Amino acid sequence: MLRWFRVAAVAEACSWAGLLVGMFFKHVTETSELGVKIFGPIHGALFVLYGLGVLLSAREAGWGRGTVVLGLACAVPPFTSIWFERRMAARTPQPA
Repeated sequence: MLRWFRVAAVAEACSWAGLLVGMFFKHVTETSELGVKIFGPIHGALFVLYGLGVLLSAREAGWGRGTVVLGLACAVPPFTSIWFERRMAARTPQPA
């Protein structure tokens, strides 16, 4: 589960990057909405997948309530899902 969570965290962060680039072109250069149309739904799906990954990984690894809340909150600011995943990977004992 934790490996799956890592993939979800990185994918969510990458989709953030795509969405931010799309928003730049839509709102700053005012040239195209294509990036937002493509990355908006992708990011939405990966956002939900990341949240589900937090909940399932918490159950498997025995994370406390505060850790779960922090993990879910890290879905909101761009790229913090990777920070949280790395933090949890460092704290979780790896199987031998």
